[in-house]
Amino acid sequence: MTRTERRPADGVEQSLATSASRGAVVMIGGQAVRVIVQLAGVVILARLLGPTDFGLVAMVTAVIGIGEVFRDFGLSSAAVQAKTLSPHQKDNLFWINTGIGAVLTVVTFLLASPIASLYGDDRLRLLTEVLSITFLLNGLSTQFRADLGRHLGFGRLVVADAVGQAIALVAAIVVGVMGGGYWALAVQQVGQAALVLIVLVIVTDWYPRGIHRHAGMKPLLSYGVTVFLAQMLNYVSRNVDSVIIGARFGPASLGLYNRSFQLVMLPLLQLQAPATRVALPVLSRLQDQRDRFNAFISFGQTTLLAIVGLMFAFLGAQATAVVSIMLGEQWLEAVPVFQILLIAGWFQAAAYVSYWVFLSKGLTKENLWSALVTRPLTIGLILLGSLWGVYGVAAGFALGLGITWPIALFWISKVSDVDAKRLFLNGLRMIIVFGIATGASYASTLAVPADQPLLHLAIGSVALLGMLALEAAIWPRFRADVLQVIGARRYLSRARTAPASQASDPDAPSASASATSTDTPEPTTRTEKE
Repeated sequence: MTRTERRPADGVEQSLATSASRGAVVMIGGQAVRVIVQLAGVVILARLLGPTDFGLVAMVTAVIGIGEVFRDFGLSSAAVQAKTLSPHQKDNLFWINTGIGAVLTVVTFLLASPIASLYGDDRLRLLTEVLSITFLLNGLSTQFRADLGRHLGFGRLVVADAVGQAIALVAAIVVGVMGGGYWALAVQQVGQAALVLIVLVIVTDWYPRGIHRHAGMKPLLSYGVTVFLAQMLNYVSRNVDSVIIGARFGPASLGLYNRSFQLVMLPLLQLQAPATRVALPVLSRLQDQRDRFNAFISFGQTTLLAIVGLMFAFLGAQATAVVSIMLGEQWLEAVPVFQILLIAGWFQAAAYVSYWVFLSKGLTKENLWSALVTRPLTIGLILLGSLWGVYGVAAGFALGLGITWPIALFWISKVSDVDAKRLFLNGLRMIIVFGIATGASYASTLAVPADQPLLHLAIGSVALLGMLALEAAIWPRFRADVLQVIGARRYLSRARTAPASQASDPDAPSASASATSTDTPEPTTRTEKE
């Protein structure tokens, strides 16, 4: 079978605007369910397990997690940019990802003893051997997930992730209640990978067949290699902190750091992943239409940073109350680290838009060169910060991401026609707006007793929203941002009836596109530290 997969002409498929709009709604609804499940997991498991339990698992995942980057090898991202993708190419991609996953499972199993020696803790040997199976499971699921993303099957993706996550959490809780300690977290990771794979196989319309020698894989592999190398640098820069803390300060300190990081990543990844799944297909189709591309990516950035800013401003201002309620009194030592990592998380979200540009325009080599400059800088700052303990590591990580953001924007301004100045000003505006609101929320609860965390949250949220409302009233540009976020669905659907001349207006953009290029899956950009 040699038929290539092409995007139907306009009028045959639903408009891109409708697909993007519907996809956004589905993903937001699905992510809401996932957030509820993850919040339940954070709250319950933090009370069943201690910092050492989380630290032990984090020690292993920080080292072997680099295998996830190898396992994907940039091939799901290669499919994002491919203008055509034949069934034979899809089959080959499946077998490549599966083969890499199988090899990584064997290699990781054999490296279990050296990993335990690295940290000086023999408990990590068996734990590493058990967790190694996740590489094979994730390798099998990669192209099923990519196929759903390519055909905008967001609803089925959400179902697979939510079902796997919920059942795995229940299993982890059972093991934790039975006194299984850190094995509860191992059961959660392996169980989730297995369950997601099962559901994906059931809900996906495509099934792989044999290996095809003449399928024309070179362009896909070439693209994937450059994405892989950039992702490798990205992973190392974002996980070297865990390795350093685990090796120098022990599992208890790493457990505190890991839970702080988890509280930051919990809301952030629930926004970044679905935003990418919706935005990347649209941007790939608009890659040759400058005004519409700039308008859409500015809209996506503003929406992402507004939502992230609102959440992180509240979490940062009321960090003590949040940690007390979410994790319990025994975790209050993690509050300063949590606040520093919130800053890092915001800059990670701000820089993410550059990643969208690199991938959607096929600028993988430029993405790699950008990573070669920024990631070693972050690693160096983390190593330097470790001289001041766990707080220094967190500060080095945040500073590294803070520097990466403007460098990445400068880079895309040099290699593409993207309006980087507009993106920088959007981000700067959000820093100012939410920085002021954070200060107002924090100040509003200074007189509230520390043993009243719920009262802190209530008063702090009112103060935060009140200050944001005041800023919107006196700052027209921020007011326009708020209205744009509120009207996101209408904004995405505007192209359904808009004439071409209107769609090219950067201040009234359209998400629809003429039949030019790409059906797209999601990229693999895992950064969550389990």
